[in-house]
Amino acid sequence: MNIFLVIALAILLIVVLLRFKCPIGPAILVGGALIWLIQDPSLEALYKAGYDMLHQPRTYDLLFALYFVMCLEIELRKSGTLMGMVDAFNRFFSSTKVTLATMPCFLGLLPSMGGARFSAPIVDEASKGMSISRESKAAINFWFRHVCEFASPIIPGMILGCAIAHVSIADLVVHLFWMAVVAFAAGWFIMVRPLKFVDKRKKEEMKPYVMKRSIVNIVTAIAPVVVNVILMMAFDMSAAVAMGLVIVAMIPILFLMKRPVAVKDIFVGALDKKLFMNIICILYFIQLLDATGVLQSIIGAFEGSSLPVPVIIACTSLVIGILTGMSQGHVAIVMPIVAGLMPGSLDLVGIAMVFGVAGQMVTPTHVCLTITIDYFKSDFFKTLKPVVLAEAIVLIVFSTYTWLTWAA
Repeated sequence: MNIFLVIALAILLIVVLLRFKCPIGPAILVGGALIWLIQDPSLEALYKAGYDMLHQPRTYDLLFALYFVMCLEIELRKSGTLMGMVDAFNRFFSSTKVTLATMPCFLGLLPSMGGARFSAPIVDEASKGMSISRESKAAINFWFRHVCEFASPIIPGMILGCAIAHVSIADLVVHLFWMAVVAFAAGWFIMVRPLKFVDKRKKEEMKPYVMKRSIVNIVTAIAPVVVNVILMMAFDMSAAVAMGLVIVAMIPILFLMKRPVAVKDIFVGALDKKLFMNIICILYFIQLLDATGVLQSIIGAFEGSSLPVPVIIACTSLVIGILTGMSQGHVAIVMPIVAGLMPGSLDLVGIAMVFGVAGQMVTPTHVCLTITIDYFKSDFFKTLKPVVLAEAIVLIVFSTYTWLTWAA
């Protein structure tokens, strides 16, 4: 059977399972089982895939990195640091537009399950008394929550993608950081700038102790992410080691700040069984693609195609992003192909990430979009329209730059 037909059938099965609320990991694994049945239904292939997964250092680096990300989220949330940062920005900025854009953006730096639901009330609160439509608030919350999706070193999709493609997280962050700026600018131009209302917010006159507390809250919330980036870039640490050091260091720091969080709450609360199950299923799926010879067949077909490899990867990532609506989905399926075609290529990994994120941003299968629309009770199509326009700007800018630099 044609290899692309096999992949298409597997993706179709995955999408159907996702529609029936099956977790992403098991859904992808079932798709892998279908590929196995068609391509190489042998116990040897199953064993090889499991053996390779368990004996690769990236497996454990990835699992521990994601675990420590969850630990950090608990530390900042339970210590009140996150809400303190929000309150601080509300005091510093007299512009509702600035608050509407920056709050979801900052909260998006720290990934958490259902994160759009956390930022939605903040956007709603910041816009109280303003004549801003439900659709505008929903679009702003959804878009700005994800502008750092391909530029934050602690985004699960980024960690997983780099582990699969064998590229440094720090290198990819440097390579794609400018796209976060483009995404913010596109969102501002399409969604925030056109808002017309009388801004009733006034910059508060803060007493010295309030000013000090506000600055402390902002620094405490942002510092762990910055330190994590420095450790990975300057000292070439793995994501897991860097995040682990940051988490441990935060425990006494929060204690000295009189914001203690119980150690048990941090390390036990971060044991998200669903997340780990999804990641393990995805990693096994990737190894199954290799063990059954699917990756080699796809790479061979791509190498014989008349279309340029970047175009093929871009289209594939976009489509799978639309179908799955999850970063783990397009990363798990496309990144192994990228690693096989051009090992260590930041340019090709960047294309896969940007177009994959674009796909997940314009699809109803994206959970954050559903959560946001449900919270604001907004119209689906009116909410999605400005998001599609902003995403088009992002892709045009990125594609133009990539084409020019690739040709050079």
